[in-house]
Amino acid sequence: MESTYEIIFDKLVYSCIFEMQRGTEEYYPDHFLGFQLAGETHAFYDKTTTVIKENTVVLVKKNQLIRTVKYPSKSGKYKFIAITLDSKTLQHYAFENKIEVKERYLGNQKLFFEPNEFLYSYFISLAPYINKTKKVTPRLAELKIREAIELLLDSNPDFKYILFDFAKPHFIDLEEFMNNNFMFNTTVESFAKLTGRSISAFKRDFFKVFNCPPQQWLKEKRLEEAYYLIKYKRKKPTDFYLDIGFENLSHFYSSFKQKFGETTTEVQNSTT
Repeated sequence: MESTYEIIFDKLVYSCIFEMQRGTEEYYPDHFLGFQLAGETHAFYDKTTTVIKENTVVLVKKNQLIRTVKYPSKSGKYKFIAITLDSKTLQHYAFENKIEVKERYLGNQKLFFEPNEFLYSYFISLAPYINKTKKVTPRLAELKIREAIELLLDSNPDFKYILFDFAKPHFIDLEEFMNNNFMFNTTVESFAKLTGRSISAFKRDFFKVFNCPPQQWLKEKRLEEAYYLIKYKRKKPTDFYLDIGFENLSHFYSSFKQKFGETTTEVQNSTT
Protein backbone atom coordinates (compact mmCIF):
# COMPACT_ATOMS: atom_id res chain seq x y z
CA MET A 1 0.00 0.00 0.00
CA GLU A 2 1.18 3.52 -0.76
CA SER A 3 2.19 6.02 1.90
CA THR A 4 0.13 9.17 2.36
CA TYR A 5 1.61 12.60 3.01
CA GLU A 6 -0.94 15.35 2.63
CA ILE A 7 -1.05 19.07 3.33
CA ILE A 8 -4.65 19.43 4.48
CA PHE A 9 -4.29 23.18 4.77
CA ASP A 10 -1.16 25.31 4.79
CA LYS A 11 -0.32 24.58 8.45
CA LEU A 12 -1.73 21.05 8.89
CA VAL A 13 0.09 17.99 7.55
CA TYR A 14 -1.13 14.40 7.80
CA SER A 15 1.18 11.39 7.37
CA CYS A 16 0.13 7.76 6.97
CA ILE A 17 2.49 4.87 6.15
CA PHE A 18 2.24 1.10 6.21
CA GLU A 19 5.85 0.00 6.72
CA MET A 20 8.85 1.21 8.70
CA GLN A 21 10.26 4.35 7.15
CA ARG A 22 13.36 6.35 7.85
CA GLY A 23 12.37 9.98 7.65
CA THR A 24 14.55 12.70 6.21
CA GLU A 25 16.65 14.92 8.39
CA GLU A 26 14.82 18.17 8.75
CA TYR A 27 15.45 21.64 10.07
CA TYR A 28 12.35 23.03 11.77
CA PRO A 29 12.37 26.86 11.73
CA ASP A 30 8.91 26.99 13.39
CA HIS A 31 7.29 25.33 16.40
CA PHE A 32 4.94 22.51 15.61
CA LEU A 33 2.33 20.58 17.54
CA GLY A 34 1.99 16.91 16.68
CA PHE A 35 -0.25 14.02 17.61
CA GLN A 36 0.64 10.34 17.19
CA LEU A 37 -2.59 8.71 16.04
CA ALA A 38 -1.09 5.27 15.38
CA GLY A 39 2.34 3.65 15.59
CA GLU A 40 5.48 5.30 16.96
CA THR A 41 7.92 7.99 15.91
CA HIS A 42 11.53 7.69 17.05
CA ALA A 43 13.06 11.18 16.89
CA PHE A 44 16.82 11.70 17.12
CA TYR A 45 18.22 15.12 18.03
CA ASP A 46 21.10 16.50 20.07
CA LYS A 47 22.46 12.95 20.58
CA THR A 48 19.26 11.79 22.26
CA THR A 49 16.37 9.66 21.02
CA THR A 50 12.76 10.42 21.92
CA VAL A 51 10.04 7.83 21.35
CA ILE A 52 6.64 9.37 20.61
CA LYS A 53 4.10 6.68 21.39
CA GLU A 54 0.51 6.32 20.23
CA ASN A 55 -1.94 8.91 21.61
CA THR A 56 0.91 11.22 22.61
CA VAL A 57 1.16 14.93 21.90
CA VAL A 58 4.53 16.47 21.10
CA LEU A 59 5.43 20.15 21.00
CA VAL A 60 8.63 20.60 18.99
CA LYS A 61 10.46 23.86 19.58
CA LYS A 62 11.56 25.90 16.59
CA ASN A 63 15.14 25.89 15.32
CA GLN A 64 15.72 22.16 15.75
CA LEU A 65 17.50 19.53 13.69
CA ILE A 66 15.59 16.26 13.87
CA ARG A 67 15.89 12.83 12.24
CA THR A 68 12.96 10.43 12.50
CA VAL A 69 12.16 6.75 12.05
CA LYS A 70 8.48 5.90 11.72
CA TYR A 71 7.11 2.54 12.92
CA PRO A 72 3.58 1.33 12.14
CA SER A 73 1.49 -0.18 14.93
CA LYS A 74 0.61 -3.88 15.13
CA SER A 75 -2.42 -3.12 12.99
CA GLY A 76 -0.01 -2.07 10.23
CA LYS A 77 -0.59 1.68 10.18
CA TYR A 78 1.39 4.76 11.13
CA LYS A 79 -0.57 8.01 11.45
CA PHE A 80 0.73 11.39 12.54
CA ILE A 81 -0.76 14.90 12.44
CA ALA A 82 1.52 17.95 12.55
CA ILE A 83 0.36 21.55 12.95
CA THR A 84 2.82 24.36 12.30
CA LEU A 85 2.75 27.25 14.76
CA ASP A 86 4.63 29.89 12.79
CA SER A 87 5.99 33.16 14.17
CA LYS A 88 3.57 35.37 12.25
CA THR A 89 0.52 33.57 13.67
CA LEU A 90 1.94 33.53 17.19
CA GLN A 91 2.94 37.19 17.09
CA HIS A 92 -0.57 38.13 15.97
CA TYR A 93 -2.06 36.05 18.78
CA ALA A 94 0.29 37.60 21.36
CA PHE A 95 -0.57 41.12 20.18
CA GLU A 96 -4.31 40.48 20.34
CA ASN A 97 -4.07 38.95 23.82
CA LYS A 98 -1.48 41.40 25.18
CA ILE A 99 1.06 38.65 25.88
CA GLU A 100 4.66 39.69 26.40
CA VAL A 101 7.37 37.24 27.37
CA LYS A 102 10.69 38.41 28.77
CA GLU A 103 11.96 35.05 30.06
CA ARG A 104 13.01 31.87 28.32
CA TYR A 105 11.50 28.44 28.92
CA LEU A 106 13.50 26.55 31.53
CA GLY A 107 11.44 23.34 31.70
CA ASN A 108 12.01 19.87 30.33
CA GLN A 109 13.30 19.97 26.76
CA LYS A 110 11.47 16.73 25.84
CA LEU A 111 8.10 18.30 25.26
CA PHE A 112 5.94 15.24 24.67
CA PHE A 113 3.05 14.41 26.92
CA GLU A 114 -0.26 12.62 27.32
CA PRO A 115 -3.01 14.88 25.97
CA ASN A 116 -5.75 16.09 28.27
CA GLU A 117 -9.34 15.51 27.23
CA PHE A 118 -9.56 18.81 25.36
CA LEU A 119 -6.38 18.33 23.32
CA TYR A 120 -7.33 14.76 22.49
CA SER A 121 -10.78 15.86 21.33
CA TYR A 122 -9.18 18.63 19.28
CA PHE A 123 -7.08 16.23 17.23
CA ILE A 124 -10.00 13.86 16.76
CA SER A 125 -12.02 16.85 15.49
CA LEU A 126 -9.55 17.17 12.59
CA ALA A 127 -10.62 13.80 11.15
CA PRO A 128 -13.30 15.25 8.81
CA TYR A 129 -10.68 17.47 7.16
CA ILE A 130 -8.25 14.57 6.77
CA ASN A 131 -10.95 12.28 5.42
CA LYS A 132 -12.11 15.04 3.05
CA THR A 133 -15.66 14.92 4.38
CA LYS A 134 -15.46 18.62 5.25
CA LYS A 135 -13.88 21.42 3.24
CA VAL A 136 -11.38 23.67 5.00
CA THR A 137 -11.95 27.36 4.37
CA PRO A 138 -9.15 29.86 5.17
CA ARG A 139 -11.25 31.25 8.02
CA LEU A 140 -11.83 27.79 9.48
CA ALA A 141 -8.14 26.89 9.16
CA GLU A 142 -7.21 30.05 11.08
CA LEU A 143 -9.69 29.21 13.82
CA LYS A 144 -8.35 25.65 14.19
CA ILE A 145 -4.79 26.97 14.60
CA ARG A 146 -5.89 29.50 17.20
CA GLU A 147 -7.78 26.74 19.01
CA ALA A 148 -4.58 24.68 19.15
CA ILE A 149 -2.73 27.60 20.75
CA GLU A 150 -5.52 28.12 23.31
CA LEU A 151 -5.56 24.45 24.28
CA LEU A 152 -1.77 24.28 24.59
CA LEU A 153 -1.73 27.23 26.97
CA ASP A 154 -4.63 25.77 28.90
CA SER A 155 -2.78 22.46 29.34
CA ASN A 156 0.40 24.20 30.51
CA PRO A 157 0.53 28.02 30.95
CA ASP A 158 4.35 27.88 30.96
CA PHE A 159 4.24 27.02 27.26
CA LYS A 160 3.86 30.76 26.67
CA TYR A 161 7.59 31.04 27.31
CA ILE A 162 8.13 28.80 24.28
CA LEU A 163 5.41 29.97 21.92
CA PHE A 164 5.88 33.71 22.40
CA ASP A 165 9.66 33.87 22.60
CA PHE A 166 10.44 35.86 19.46
CA ALA A 167 14.09 36.55 20.23
CA LYS A 168 16.70 35.38 17.75
CA PRO A 169 18.53 32.11 18.55
CA HIS A 170 21.29 32.46 21.11
CA PHE A 171 24.84 33.00 19.90
CA ILE A 172 25.84 29.54 21.11
CA ASP A 173 29.16 27.72 21.46
CA LEU A 174 30.10 26.66 17.93
CA GLU A 175 32.51 23.85 18.79
CA GLU A 176 30.13 22.10 21.17
CA PHE A 177 27.16 22.45 18.83
CA MET A 178 28.98 21.09 15.76
CA ASN A 179 30.43 18.14 17.66
CA ASN A 180 26.91 17.27 18.80
CA ASN A 181 25.25 17.73 15.41
CA PHE A 182 27.79 16.92 12.68
CA MET A 183 25.87 13.80 11.68
CA PHE A 184 22.89 15.80 10.42
CA ASN A 185 23.00 16.14 6.66
CA THR A 186 21.75 19.70 6.50
CA THR A 187 22.87 22.95 4.92
CA VAL A 188 25.47 25.42 6.16
CA GLU A 189 22.65 27.98 6.22
CA SER A 190 20.72 25.86 8.73
CA PHE A 191 23.80 25.37 10.93
CA ALA A 192 24.32 29.13 10.88
CA LYS A 193 20.74 29.87 11.99
CA LEU A 194 20.88 27.27 14.73
CA THR A 195 24.00 28.82 16.20
CA GLY A 196 22.57 32.37 16.04
CA ARG A 197 24.84 33.58 13.23
CA SER A 198 24.65 34.93 9.71
CA ILE A 199 26.21 32.66 7.09
CA SER A 200 29.29 34.87 6.78
CA ALA A 201 29.75 35.04 10.57
CA PHE A 202 29.28 31.27 10.84
CA LYS A 203 31.95 30.55 8.22
CA ARG A 204 34.32 33.07 9.79
CA ASP A 205 33.87 31.71 13.32
CA PHE A 206 34.01 28.14 12.08
CA PHE A 207 37.42 28.65 10.50
CA LYS A 208 38.70 30.24 13.71
CA VAL A 209 37.58 27.22 15.75
CA PHE A 210 38.34 24.32 13.38
CA ASN A 211 40.92 25.86 11.02
CA CYS A 212 39.10 24.64 7.91
CA PRO A 213 35.82 25.31 6.01
CA PRO A 214 32.57 23.71 7.32
CA GLN A 215 32.09 21.22 4.46
CA GLN A 216 35.65 19.90 4.76
CA TRP A 217 35.36 19.50 8.52
CA LEU A 218 31.97 17.79 8.28
CA LYS A 219 33.28 15.22 5.80
CA GLU A 220 36.39 14.50 7.90
CA LYS A 221 34.38 14.26 11.13
CA ARG A 222 31.85 11.88 9.61
CA LEU A 223 34.58 9.65 8.20
CA GLU A 224 36.34 9.54 11.58
CA GLU A 225 33.05 8.52 13.20
CA ALA A 226 32.63 5.84 10.54
CA TYR A 227 36.12 4.47 11.24
CA TYR A 228 35.31 4.22 14.94
CA LEU A 229 31.99 2.44 14.28
CA ILE A 230 33.60 -0.04 11.89
CA LYS A 231 36.81 -0.71 13.81
CA TYR A 232 35.60 -0.74 17.40
CA LYS A 233 31.83 -1.23 17.24
CA ARG A 234 32.04 -3.81 14.41
CA LYS A 235 29.18 -2.17 12.52
CA LYS A 236 28.52 -2.47 8.80
CA PRO A 237 28.48 0.76 6.74
CA THR A 238 25.07 -0.15 5.29
CA ASP A 239 23.64 0.07 8.82
CA PHE A 240 24.89 3.56 9.66
CA TYR A 241 26.08 5.60 6.65
CA LEU A 242 22.82 7.57 6.50
CA ASP A 243 22.93 8.20 10.24
CA ILE A 244 26.30 9.97 10.06
CA GLY A 245 25.36 12.31 7.22
CA PHE A 246 26.21 10.47 3.98
CA GLU A 247 23.53 10.28 1.29
CA ASN A 248 25.21 7.82 -1.07
CA LEU A 249 26.83 4.53 -0.07
CA SER A 250 29.24 4.33 -3.01
CA HIS A 251 30.41 7.89 -2.29
CA PHE A 252 30.96 6.90 1.33
CA TYR A 253 33.09 3.87 0.33
CA SER A 254 35.27 5.91 -2.03
CA SER A 255 35.71 8.74 0.50
CA PHE A 256 36.63 6.26 3.23
CA LYS A 257 39.26 4.55 1.05
CA GLN A 258 40.68 7.92 0.00
CA LYS A 259 41.07 9.13 3.60
CA PHE A 260 42.31 5.98 5.33
CA GLY A 261 44.02 4.13 2.47
CA GLU A 262 42.01 1.00 3.28
CA THR A 263 38.56 -0.29 2.47
CA THR A 264 35.98 -0.65 5.21
CA THR A 265 36.37 -4.44 5.04
CA GLU A 266 40.16 -4.21 5.47
CA VAL A 267 39.72 -1.95 8.51
CA GLN A 268 37.14 -4.27 10.08
CA ASN A 269 39.31 -7.35 9.51
CA SER A 270 42.59 -5.81 10.70
CA THR A 271 43.84 -6.86 14.15
CA THR A 272 45.85 -3.74 14.98
